[in-house]
Amino acid sequence: MNSWKENAIKTLKDSLYPVAVELNELDWKSGLSYKTERLAQHICAFANLQGGGLFVFGINNDGSMFSITKEDADKTIVLLGNIAKNNLNVSIEIEHSIISFEDKSLLFVYVPEQQQKPVHLRGADIYNSYSRSAGQTVKMNKKQVEFLMFQSRGLSYEELPALENLSEKEVLKKLSIQKFFELLEKNVPKSTDAIFDSLMKYDLIKSSKGKWTITNLGAILFADDMTDFADLKSRSIIVRQYVGTNNRELEKEQVGRYGYAAGFEGLIEYILNRLPKTEVIEGIRKDIPIYPKVAIREFVANALIHQDFAITGMPITIELFSNRLSITNPGAPLNDVNRLIDLPPRSRNEMLAQSMLLLGICERRGSGVDRAIAAIEERRLPPVKFEKSESHTRVILFPPKKLSEMTKAEKVRACYQHASLLYEDKKELNNQTVRERFGIDKNNSAAASRIIMDTFEAGLIKLSDPEMTSKKYATYIPFYA
Repeated sequence: MNSWKENAIKTLKDSLYPVAVELNELDWKSGLSYKTERLAQHICAFANLQGGGLFVFGINNDGSMFSITKEDADKTIVLLGNIAKNNLNVSIEIEHSIISFEDKSLLFVYVPEQQQKPVHLRGADIYNSYSRSAGQTVKMNKKQVEFLMFQSRGLSYEELPALENLSEKEVLKKLSIQKFFELLEKNVPKSTDAIFDSLMKYDLIKSSKGKWTITNLGAILFADDMTDFADLKSRSIIVRQYVGTNNRELEKEQVGRYGYAAGFEGLIEYILNRLPKTEVIEGIRKDIPIYPKVAIREFVANALIHQDFAITGMPITIELFSNRLSITNPGAPLNDVNRLIDLPPRSRNEMLAQSMLLLGICERRGSGVDRAIAAIEERRLPPVKFEKSESHTRVILFPPKKLSEMTKAEKVRACYQHASLLYEDKKELNNQTVRERFGIDKNNSAAASRIIMDTFEAGLIKLSDPEMTSKKYATYIPFYA
């Protein structure tokens, strides 16, 4: 079986369960549309997508399925094949297969990723290009088109110049050299040549004809003042604190000046200092911020690393309300928001992610969300909420709340996240672990059972042993396990 076919069923399952939702790499179709321009846009978007994408014919908008007839399959294949060959700036060879899934015969049509990007509509300029975002086909903005052009030439955003034709003195003035070596746990070399060798080793600068270039990576991480870099002014991090539960009355706004690595620790301390405190006793009484430092640290680092630099006018924003803390970054998540705990991270900005790892700002790859949610659980706080749109990702943390004050949705979300954490540790959820997660008295196992059953009925967990008939001894695992 071809690799795309092997992956097709898994991708379809991911789109249907536990909640039916279209993915960037898969588009449900209940029938054949004769709007050839819109179909061309879909094909264009899949051709620009890493790994390509799939149409699946035989699925309604609500995720229900039906078997496609041979006649309809033949018509669909001919029409899409003609559009792929004739309606784009390049001729694309699509592939297809009828695959049985849950006793239904579905038509899968695979559009492979094209090496030379962006793919755009034939007879139009290069800016008539399309991409997939939050399960939808959308027209790219100018910046996104330019990014794809760079990528097709083997260049990443981080490698592009932020400032060019600089002297050594100008480079040393624009970057936080002291902070760079501090994060490397080294003393600043006395020799300028040694300093510049280290900066080049980490791809922060480049040499060109006796002059120096600060790369986007160098500026993003170690700018002494982000406003020195025209294209990065809007990338400064903003922290806003509001009076009450909405954004109508702003109490304070702080716009970050430094690059992400240079200013990271200061940013985290600033957020923690603006939060209300709660009292805990660990040998001695002490006041700590209501949200765990590790959770704030990991979610802020994720926002920095996974942002979409092609989206303009949307800086990373951290907002503090009386009843929540939200962290918003530009760009839809590349992974399903229900799978952020177990799936390995996918980064738009690989060089930035690797640099943040080497500099000790984020944990080993894939452990950040786990650590953050584990810290939330340890404090028995309400569960983290992940939101997304075609242009942003938002993480929301909530302050302490009694179990009786939590909504059903919050209890279900917490139970699912708890099951996912346990599964990563090769353990299974049961009544006792749920009581411990929520601080429920051991004599009130019925309350834990209700939460488990609500989560089970939501399709987020399943029995670890489908043949188990005793609810008392039943154990559960996440739906994807």
